[in-house]
Amino acid sequence: MAKSKRIIVGISGASGSIYGLRLLEKLRAQDVELHLVISKGAKMTLPETGKTLKDVEQLADVVHHEDNFGATISSGSFKTDGMIVAPCSMRSLAAIAHGAPYNLLTRAADVVLKERRRLVLLTRETPLTLAHIRNMESVTLMGGVIYPPIPAFYHQPKDINELVDFTLSRVLDLFGFDDPAIKRWEGL
Repeated sequence: MAKSKRIIVGISGASGSIYGLRLLEKLRAQDVELHLVISKGAKMTLPETGKTLKDVEQLADVVHHEDNFGATISSGSFKTDGMIVAPCSMRSLAAIAHGAPYNLLTRAADVVLKERRRLVLLTRETPLTLAHIRNMESVTLMGGVIYPPIPAFYHQPKDINELVDFTLSRVLDLFGFDDPAIKRWEGL
């Protein structure tokens, strides 16, 4: 049976691969077909999660190799509901901002933008240079959403997983998914 949504998840080589891992776990609980592409750099930071590459790949319905420019997700005729890059390195951001893809992850993001679909980038780098800020502006002007994974504290997180999960619940909101685990602000 076909799933109601199709989402591409990209994991690039910035610290914070826990965001990509937890995103895949959260999306598995939804009615979504998951397409995954992991960059070479991400494979170097993946040990931060304590998981293997195989563990992460098993969370997706389809895994695409980053060098496969013939993959379905490299074409606008392959319909998706969008893409989330978690985390998004500054190198990936620059390639996306300038329409200069160097791997399948950045090509898929380029396709999502050109097809006017939802693109969310969990950019990871601080402090920011002017080039980073301009690249973020460029992606925003093209319709992408820059979502630095900056933690919120009003829900009084007890550990790092609650910080990560809150951020990802808000990202899922952008795609119309409801995460019952999120504690929403109810005012004072």
